[in-house]
Amino acid sequence: MPRAMKVVIGVLIVAVLIGLISFRGLHRRMQRLAESQAADEKARHEVLAPPISTPTDVTVSAKIFWAAGSDKIAPIQVQLPLSADPVQRSWQLLHELTVNPPTPGQRTIPADTVLLGFYILPDGTAIADFSDAFSSEMPSGILSEGMAVNSIARTLESNVPILRRLKILIHGQEVDTLAGNVDLTGFFDLNPPAAVPVPPAAKSPH
Repeated sequence: MPRAMKVVIGVLIVAVLIGLISFRGLHRRMQRLAESQAADEKARHEVLAPPISTPTDVTVSAKIFWAAGSDKIAPIQVQLPLSADPVQRSWQLLHELTVNPPTPGQRTIPADTVLLGFYILPDGTAIADFSDAFSSEMPSGILSEGMAVNSIARTLESNVPILRRLKILIHGQEVDTLAGNVDLTGFFDLNPPAAVPVPPAAKSPH
């Protein structure tokens, strides 16, 4: 092999090695940046809406529904101190859903979203009032909006069995859609009552 060719090949090998080292370094820097941003988001959120603690809190295994891919949600078991009071319990669950996704890619609710109010009516209707960021920072699209609403509904349904349906408000107001697609004018069903089996009709004696 000519000496010039050997030199060219050597230079190419060195360039590839440098590129691999640089790529690994860039990947580590990007990972550290993402972790730093997630920590900043959590700190900012907890200043705006600190976590709730109540005298009846007991640590239990709760199901929190986060994103599992680009088009669905899935439950993750999380050990959480939860209140016996269903209103406070719901606040704690929605705080966890919003603030502590396992990874940034599993987030379903915009990071700056704050739960402004939560109420339960006598018929089991839950009313969740979110800040403007829930709508204004939500990526518009039927999938992203649907995952956000479903993550809220399924998290509440799985951990607060007295709830029967959910109404979502934005800054105290009913809005037509979350971000242009998912309808918020109605209610979302939670924990539908189990069907009561109908006994078979008695047969007439012959």
